Amino acid sequence: MWFILPPMVQPDTDSDGVRVPPPLIFLGFLALGLWYDSPWFDGKLASIEATIVGGIIATVGLALIIHSAAGHKSAGSNVAPWKPTTTIISLGAYKYSRNPIYLGMVLAHGGVALCGGSMAAGITLALSILIMKTYVIAREERYLEAKFGEQYRTYKSQVRRWI
Repeated sequence: MWFILPPMVQPDTDSDGVRVPPPLIFLGFLALGLWYDSPWFDGKLASIEATIVGGIIATVGLALIIHSAAGHKSAGSNVAPWKPTTTIISLGAYKYSRNPIYLGMVLAHGGVALCGGSMAAGITLALSILIMKTYVIAREERYLEAKFGEQYRTYKSQVRRWI
């Protein structure tokens, strides 16, 4: 697990200061919710409808994450929030959402919660979103505004935070 934890150390000085990787926030709360009440832990499945719909939602979320992360790579910017942002990305999914990777994580978490038949995992999704909004996104927005100034403020006024 050492490869997941390096961001817990001091981030670059040119970063937003987020030290906990956002995927760990979602995965941690998802695992807690599934553990609490998913039939998976009793060796059972949720209903076929919940499994199919949840699987579709989770797949859409994962596709959005992959597509958006590829946008970072093609723009020459870092995906990890603890590394410097080199440019404002406004193409692809970033034309519609300032945080499409996090939106993908929301969809993936919600889809897996549905697949797992877990009400608790659905509730922990709300906690994940709250932490992302107040801890991660708030820091990122302050950092981007300080670094890119009017360019980021213009982008922010034209594109919604989530969708």
